[in-house]
Amino acid sequence: MNSIATEVIIKTLVDHRINDYCIPVVYGSPKVISYWKKIIGLPDFQLNIITNLDQLNPKRSNILVCWEEETEIKPGEATELAGKYAFKALEAATKDAVAGKLHAIVTAPLNKNTVSATSPNFKGHTEYLAQQAGSDHLMVLTADELKMALVTGHMPVKDVSAALSIELIQNKIKLLNDSLKQDFGIVKPRIAVLGLNPHAGDNGLLGSEEKEIIIPAVDRAKNDKQILVMGPYPADGFFGSNQYKKFDGILAMYHDQGLVPFKYAAFDSGVNFTAGLPFVRTSPDHGTAFDIAGKNEANEQSMRNALYLAVDIWAQRNNFKEINENPLPMNPGKRERFRIDF
Repeated sequence: MNSIATEVIIKTLVDHRINDYCIPVVYGSPKVISYWKKIIGLPDFQLNIITNLDQLNPKRSNILVCWEEETEIKPGEATELAGKYAFKALEAATKDAVAGKLHAIVTAPLNKNTVSATSPNFKGHTEYLAQQAGSDHLMVLTADELKMALVTGHMPVKDVSAALSIELIQNKIKLLNDSLKQDFGIVKPRIAVLGLNPHAGDNGLLGSEEKEIIIPAVDRAKNDKQILVMGPYPADGFFGSNQYKKFDGILAMYHDQGLVPFKYAAFDSGVNFTAGLPFVRTSPDHGTAFDIAGKNEANEQSMRNALYLAVDIWAQRNNFKEINENPLPMNPGKRERFRIDF
C-alpha cells in the first residue's frame, strides 16, 4: 500500500496481452488501486471489481475486494496499518489457493516488520504459505538458466549451523531435484551443493559441518535417491570461476550465501519461486523499495517475470503429471532403434 507493490502490479497488468495466458485476480482494495494509478499516470487503468471468485471476468484483470474501509496511504512509509492490510490480502488469497480455487499466487513485496506488528508469528511469505498448505517447501530464486535454492531461509546467521542436519539437507536436495523435473522440465537435473564454511571447511580446518553433515547428506541423496548431485563446493570460487553455469540447480546453506550472487546477476529480472507447495507461488525478487515509492520509478520487470513464470510452471506441472500418469507402454519383446546425435 505504501511501497512500490501496487505500482508494479498496475504496470504489469496494464498490458492486456497477459489476459491471453491467465485470469489475473488482485487481492486488495479498489480504492488503493485508484490512488496509485493516478500517482503513476495511468488514470484510465481499470480492474473488474468482484467480491468472490464466482464473479470473475475471464477476459479481464480482476480485483477481489478484501476490505471496504478507507485506508490512509503514505507512499514511502512503513506503517503498521499498511502491514495489517497487506496481510489481510495475503490471508484471503492463501485461503483460496489452499482450497484449490486459485492455480497460482504471485505475491508482491511486503515489509515483514509491519506485518509482524499485528501478526507476531509471521516470518515471511514462504514460511506462511507452507504452514497454511501443510507442506514442505524450498525457496528457489530463478533467472534464465540460474536456479538458486536455500536450505535455510529467513534465519539469523548465528543460528544456521545449529539448524543444519543430514536429513534437512537431503530433503532439500530431493525437493530441488523434484522441482527441476516437474516445474522446469529438466529430465536429469545436475545439482551443486555449497559448503557452509570458507573453502568448504578446508578438510575440517575451518569447520566440521561439511564432513559431519553436508557430505553425508550429498552421499545419501546420490545413493538412496539416485540424484545427480555434487559438492560441497566453496561458494566464492564456485561463482568466481563461473562453475555454477555447469549445473541446473544450486543449493546454498543460508539466505545471503545464495542471494548475494543471485541478485548481483539478476536483480531486476529474478523471480522467487516456492517449490513443494500444492499450488504455484512466485514473487518478484526485490523488496518494498520505500525510497522510490510514489516517484513512478519502480521497474515492473521482475513482477512481470514472476507472473509469466507462474503461468509456465503451472503448464509444465500439468504436462509432467499427464506424462507420468499415462506413460507410453513398453513392449519388452520388440526393441526400436534410436539415433542419438551428440
